Amino acid sequence: MKLCRFSRNQSIRIGKIAGDKVVDLSQVTGPQASMRQVIERLPELRAALEDVSAPAFPLADVMLLAPIDDPQKFLAIGMNYLAHANEAAAAGIPIPTSQLWFNKQVSCIAGPFDPIELPRVSDKLDYEAELGFVIGRRCHDVPEQQALDMVAGYFVCNDVSVRDWQARSPTFTLGKSFDTHGPIGPWITTADEIPDPHALTLHLSVNGEERQRSSTGDMIYNISQQIAYLSTVMTLMPGDIIATGTPSGVGIATGTFLRDGDVVTVEVEGLGAISNRVVAEA
Repeated sequence: MKLCRFSRNQSIRIGKIAGDKVVDLSQVTGPQASMRQVIERLPELRAALEDVSAPAFPLADVMLLAPIDDPQKFLAIGMNYLAHANEAAAAGIPIPTSQLWFNKQVSCIAGPFDPIELPRVSDKLDYEAELGFVIGRRCHDVPEQQALDMVAGYFVCNDVSVRDWQARSPTFTLGKSFDTHGPIGPWITTADEIPDPHALTLHLSVNGEERQRSSTGDMIYNISQQIAYLSTVMTLMPGDIIATGTPSGVGIATGTFLRDGDVVTVEVEGLGAISNRVVAEA
């Protein structure tokens, strides 16, 4: 299934994508349910969600929202593709010897087609195409061989970064957490539809010009290793979202940063695409 949040007639609902339509799942989830609640109950709700066929609305008649807007955690790994680690090293950032994690504060989450703000305080706005995933089960200290069982689904992510603010703190958090700098979507594709998350092509373009292209198989630390590592430290909860790193081609490598009016599109094979226009902060 492709699970989404959508707005129609000023009402926000949970839905599923069926071709060029979105099917309203409220009769199963209830009209006030959050995606985090649906993810937590997905095993028991799945059969009923799959059976719903109406009401359905054309995608053109609804607004797709961030598929999950209330996770407890938004975690992201840095320099997890070798070519990107090498370009970061060339910019003076040492290559880490272990998994490098940071928080994106959940207030940065934006929808798949929402604007990205160019903040007044910086001209170093950058993009990072990433595969994201959402945790489906409460888990702690997960062995690598069981880790993928903890994944509820996958989505497209742009780990938008304000590079000068990122450099001000060794945790990266400030430069990764400006409002609107976590666009995700366009929906969550459940894990059963993605047999191998490490065999997907991801690419990013700015104004139609390709800047990044790679395979998720080029990760230094795969998703199983990421979950095992994180869950050694903390309990991961249903709805927690994790971004798995970006390949080479980011703007900081060439000094080519995003400007007002730029349109950034990220696509991951089998998961759809998100596209966000850069708008100067008012």
